[in-house]
Parts: sequence; C-alpha cells; structure tokens
Amino acid sequence: MINNFAAADFSMLKKFYEEAFQTLDAKRATPDIDVRFYPYVGINHTIRLRDGKIYVRLAEICQTAPLNVQRALAFILVAKLLRKKVPPLAVQIYQSFVKSREMQAKAIENKLAKGRKIITSPKGEIYDLDEIFARLNKTYFQNAIEKPILSWSARKTYRILGHHDSTHQAIVISKSLDDAKVPQYIVEFVVFHEMLHIFHPTTLRDGRHYNHTPQFRRDEKKFVYFAEAENWIERNAGKLKRSAKRKVKK
Repeated sequence: MINNFAAADFSMLKKFYEEAFQTLDAKRATPDIDVRFYPYVGINHTIRLRDGKIYVRLAEICQTAPLNVQRALAFILVAKLLRKKVPPLAVQIYQSFVKSREMQAKAIENKLAKGRKIITSPKGEIYDLDEIFARLNKTYFQNAIEKPILSWSARKTYRILGHHDSTHQAIVISKSLDDAKVPQYIVEFVVFHEMLHIFHPTTLRDGRHYNHTPQFRRDEKKFVYFAEAENWIERNAGKLKRSAKRKVKK
C-alpha cells in the first residue's frame, strides 16, 4: 500500500468521510473509518463496511488530488455505499479532475507500467490472426490500420469474444473461436469489430466515453457476413459457454 501522506492529510481525508456520513445519513452513528491509498492499476476506489468499520481504498494515482476533489470523492463513495443519491456537485468536481488531460495521461502511463497483458500468439491451432488481420485491413480499410499486437486469449471465454486494448495496442480474440467448428467468417467478424475500435477511437462527450458511435455501427454492417455472424453468435452462445466452462473444470 502507498501511505506516504502526512498524518494531518489522512486526518483531513477521514474528516471528509465522516462529514459525508453525517450529511447523507444523519440518523446513523458515524462508524470508524480507515482510509488508505492502494496501488490499483487504474483510477479505481473501493469502500466497504466490515465488522462495523468502514474501509476506504483510494487509487494512489489520485494521491495528489486537491482537497476539494478528495471531499467530492468521499461524498460519492459514501453515497454509493448507503445507496443514496450522489450529490451532482460532487460528481462534477470529481469528473472534471479525472477526465482532465493530465489525469488521463497519468492513467495510461500507470496502466502501461503496472498493467499486465497476457499475450500468447496470433497463430492458433485452426486460425491465424495475422492472416485474418491482413486480409481485413486490405479489404475494408485500404491497409490504413497500423497492425497492433494480435493474440489469442490465454483461456477460453464466452462473454467477451474479443477486445481491443488501446493502452497496450493489442487485439485479443477469445480462444473459444479457434475451433474447427467455428466458421472462419465468425473469427473475421470479431477481428473486424475490434479493428473498428482502432478506426473509430473512443470519443469523450459530456464526461462519458462512447465506444460504439453511429458511424461505428454503420461501418460494422459493411462486413459482408454481418447478419450471418450476428445470428451464428446468438445461436451458439450456449455452446461457447459450455465449452469454456468444461475447459475451466479440467
């Protein structure tokens, strides 16, 4: 844990959480509160009630946040714990801080330094992601997409068939699809979808991230087997799930 705040600073943080409890639930006695910074990879925070004591773990990346931001975060976390409405002003103050260019840059740097991306190989037992990427890049993007790291996942998954990690510049496809029973156009469709995330980067609007913009959805339908792929995935979701779970049990 990272706890190089001065004692006076931690005392102030604790007061913010006590204030939040007293404001949001005045009828309840304020519990004992323990606040620490923790080396989370991203900008994550947790608050838990255990044996009558509140444990708050804040991302160390926010250790230098101004006191007004720390106070806003205290109200946000306590409100969520108590299932109360989060004060809009607190959200505004906190979001302005974490969405700033400086903090977003720090978050990316932190993820690169501490995040662990499991990369296997683009060449599977049945399908080669390098070949598929090259073919799709030429057919749909006129070779405009710079080749990222391509990899099959370390284990079979069924909820997420593929994902694009912009921080590590990687596209990872579920090992569940590297199967002779899975049509090639399904693997191509999933890779194509992740390539679109590179072609149409995430946009930030009104403090929210948008991954699937209308243009993204329009371009996704340009895939020649779009309807067939959507139908196949829907029909075979159960089989992929059973296959992944059998692999885990082994």
